Amino acid sequence: MKTKLEESKTCCCVDVGAVIDGEDCSVVLEELFADKAQAESRLNLLIEKARKAESDPCEITSEFTEVEGGVQLNASFTFCCQAESLIFQLGLNR
Repeated sequence: MKTKLEESKTCCCVDVGAVIDGEDCSVVLEELFADKAQAESRLNLLIEKARKAESDPCEITSEFTEVEGGVQLNASFTFCCQAESLIFQLGLNR
């Protein structure tokens, strides 16, 4: 991501374009769970959060993989704009 941070050295501020450049619209998550039921429950919660953040349909792909110690959830969420991607990411910890 290209930034314009040097342009703002004197005013203790950051150009919004340095943070949101409109290019990164995808969020990729990898999480490990004890079993598939927990992984599916988490995926359903993530899908619900994505649907709340989207204006146009979010493209969602997911995969469950058996690994040592449990089940790994790999999920990708592609939004129509970076702002929606950021809103989704900010809501992940709630």
